[in-house]
Amino acid sequence: MKHFAGLVAITVTLSLNAMAFGQESSSAGTAANTPSTAQSRMLSDQAVQRISQEVRHQLVMLPFYSVFDNLAYQVSPDGTVTLMGQVVDPTLKQDSERVVKKVEGVERVVNNIEVLPTSPNDDRIRRAVYRAIYGNDVLAPYSLRAVPPIHIIVKNGNVTLTGVVARQMDKQIAEMQAKSVPGVFSVQDQLQVENTKG
Repeated sequence: MKHFAGLVAITVTLSLNAMAFGQESSSAGTAANTPSTAQSRMLSDQAVQRISQEVRHQLVMLPFYSVFDNLAYQVSPDGTVTLMGQVVDPTLKQDSERVVKKVEGVERVVNNIEVLPTSPNDDRIRRAVYRAIYGNDVLAPYSLRAVPPIHIIVKNGNVTLTGVVARQMDKQIAEMQAKSVPGVFSVQDQLQVENTKG
């Protein structure tokens, strides 16, 4: 399925917003279990942060990344970047690895991105859930952003919502809208809320 025009880029909303998770704990755990001869090759926290920011930048710039994809990553102190998430187009998986390998300081890329199975029914559900969410009066303003923040991952009729919304109410509405679509077997709401008081 071709991605909708204008839905390009992440941020993925945000899947990428909190993607460089576990950096500090990863750094501490690795250093504690690494021989002293290898510790000198461990990246500083500042270097890990720089690589993380550049990886995110490269991923959000991928031309075919859309609201129907979810990209996540983790940067380890040894320079390894692990790519995770789900994509509709296998080319996007390859492109993600290719651009991340070019980031200065990256020693190795582990590509664990899942390519979602081809399915006309899943394509129908993607379109329907998109219309249900971004066509809602409360959620419609999100569609006007350069990077629509609610990502819709569909696999075998099961929907996962990822990304970031402003308020708890928006999260609940998005889940209800997704559940209202005929043919959806289940909905996992993994949306993060910026304002937990909203």
